[in-house]
Amino acid sequence: MLFHTQSESSNRPRRIRGFTLIELLVVIAIIAILVALLLPAVQSAREAARRTECRNNLKQVGLALHNYLDVYRFFPPSFVSDVSTNNTPGGEWSVHARILPYVEQANLFRQANLSLAYGDPANLGIATQRVGLFICPSDPNDRQRESGGVAVHYPITYGYNGGTWRVWTNATRSPGNGAFAPNSKFNTAHFTDGTSNTLGFMEVKAFTPYNRDGDQGTASVPSLSSEVTSLISMGGSNKSETGHTEWVDGRVHQTGCTTTLPPNSEVFVPGGTREMEGDYTSCREDKSCSTPTYAAITARSWHVGSVNALMMDGSVTSFSDSIDLGVWRNLGARNDGNAVEF
Repeated sequence: MLFHTQSESSNRPRRIRGFTLIELLVVIAIIAILVALLLPAVQSAREAARRTECRNNLKQVGLALHNYLDVYRFFPPSFVSDVSTNNTPGGEWSVHARILPYVEQANLFRQANLSLAYGDPANLGIATQRVGLFICPSDPNDRQRESGGVAVHYPITYGYNGGTWRVWTNATRSPGNGAFAPNSKFNTAHFTDGTSNTLGFMEVKAFTPYNRDGDQGTASVPSLSSEVTSLISMGGSNKSETGHTEWVDGRVHQTGCTTTLPPNSEVFVPGGTREMEGDYTSCREDKSCSTPTYAAITARSWHVGSVNALMMDGSVTSFSDSIDLGVWRNLGARNDGNAVEF
């Protein structure tokens, strides 16, 4: 009889069970499909959160404006003109700068000397400060504007309502029909259409191209993007990617917008990477041009198909790109006698 010290089965090589290549590929394919299904939902949820935060930013701006109104008995001007005939000190500080104490930025406000120009050495470093409340979280250009590698400004993505088309007349120092204007001291009584029917602030995109100082504006309001593009082609200076990049500057191409065209309209300004998101200013406010300041500064948003807007009563709503132009312009005018229900 033969005896074995080990069983025959123990001498057999053990088979280790694993995934075959085909099984592994199937698992990877399933994971890829799940990711493809879930990613849009995640992105949609994130965008919904950003949209909510954007609306809340505008709501806070509205509260700040009304706190300013309570203190001074009028809303802030778009800026205070400092031409010699007015003998007013300081530079063209924006609405945004004036409401800083009411948006939890009192320390920054104390550092700024509004009796001097924002470019004065005494105000060095103010213009480059980021104020988070003035930036929509969906805008990818939340960054300093540089010149020669040096930070010089910080953008905004909420612009005040400068009116339909004529923003300001240098010669007569008369304002346009918007909610804010140079040297204005508007209170609620000036909004004869009702503060709930008048736009206050609207979304704009940072780092947009614009054309300025061509002195080609006309009293008739353009109704088509092509008409604005035609004015741009007639002269002036094209600035690529510097519109809405200076939160301290109260001029309309930097911290404002108008209702000349519907939200997110395309206007061509050559140069830069977003040539179809252009704006137009015939003559900058408080400059030595011969014509009034006519401006087509379009409300634009990274939220697809609409823009968020603050009404002068402090409420916030969204407006579709397809809004009727006449209605949009009525909402932009504080006193045209055409109150709009929406």
